Amino acid sequence: MSKFNQTCPNPSTFLLTGIPSLESEHVWISIPFCLRYLIALIGNGTVLFVVKQEETLHEPMYYFLSMLAVIDLSLTTAVIPKMLSIFWLYSREISFGACFLQMFFIHTFTVVESGVLLAMSLDRYVAIYNPLRYKTVLTSSKVAQIGLLSLARGVGFVTPLTCLLTNLPYCKTNVIPRSYCEHMAVMQLARKDFAVSDLYCIIVATALVGTDFIFITCSYGIILRSVLRLSSQEARLKAFSTCSSHVCVILLFYLGGLLSMYLHIFKLSLAPHTQVLVADLYLIVPPMLNPVIYGMKSKQIRKQVFKLFGQRKVLAEASI
Repeated sequence: MSKFNQTCPNPSTFLLTGIPSLESEHVWISIPFCLRYLIALIGNGTVLFVVKQEETLHEPMYYFLSMLAVIDLSLTTAVIPKMLSIFWLYSREISFGACFLQMFFIHTFTVVESGVLLAMSLDRYVAIYNPLRYKTVLTSSKVAQIGLLSLARGVGFVTPLTCLLTNLPYCKTNVIPRSYCEHMAVMQLARKDFAVSDLYCIIVATALVGTDFIFITCSYGIILRSVLRLSSQEARLKAFSTCSSHVCVILLFYLGGLLSMYLHIFKLSLAPHTQVLVADLYLIVPPMLNPVIYGMKSKQIRKQVFKLFGQRKVLAEASI
C-alpha cells in the first residue's frame, strides 16, 4: 500500500482491491457475477419493453414495476462493469471523481429503490383493501409524483454525505478494500476524524430503512390477512406464494444492506472477503430477482411476454 505524508494532496486515483485474499480466484468468481448481470439486464429490459408495448399494462402497479426495473438497471450498471474489469483485466484504478460519482449513484439508487418498494407495497394495499377507489387514489400523475419524490429523497439524503466525503483529505492510502466505491470503505482512508460522517450514515440509513420497512411490513401484513380470508384454498396458496416471494426479495434487499453497513462499522471478526461478498451480493442479487419475482410471477406480464415473443417468432418463421 502506498502511504501519503501528512500534507499530501488527495490522490488522483484510488485502487479497488476486488475481493481481498481471493485475487487468484477472481476469474472464477467473475462468472456468476457476469451471469447475474446478464440476467438482470435481460429481465429488467424485458419488463420495460413489455410494459411500454402493451397498453393494458399502463396501470400504477406496472408503472412502479417499470421504475424498479430502471433503478435496478442503473444500479447494476454503476457497479458490475467496473467490478468485472477488476476481475478480468486487473483494472483496479478509478479516478477520484469517478469514485465519488459511482458512490453517489449507488447510494442514491439504493434509497430510491427503497422508496419504490414502499410505494409498490402501498399500491397492493390500496388494491386489496379499497379496490373500488384504486384508480381514483392512484392516478398516473400521483404515480409520477411518488416516483419523483422517491428520487428527490434519495438525492437529498445522499448529496450531503457525498459532499462531506469529497472535502476530506485522503492521506492514509489510496487502496479501497472493496469491489466498488462504498462510502464506509472510502471514509476509512481519510486522515481526519470521520465520526460525523459515520454518525450521519448510521442515522440516515437506519431511519430510512426502518421507516420504509415498518410501512412495508404493515402493508404486507394486511395483504396476508386478506389472503387468509379467501374462500378458495387454491387462491390462498397462489396469493401466499406470491406474497412470500415478494417478502423474501424485500428482506434480502433491506437486511443485506444493513448487514453490509453494520459489519463494516462494528468490525466483527469476519474474513475481509466475507464482508466484501455480502456488500457485493446485496447490490447484485435483488436486481436479478426483482423482474422474476415481481414481473414473471405476474400473470399479466407473463401472458404479454409469451404473446409478444410468440408473435415475433411466428413472423420470423413466416419471413423465412
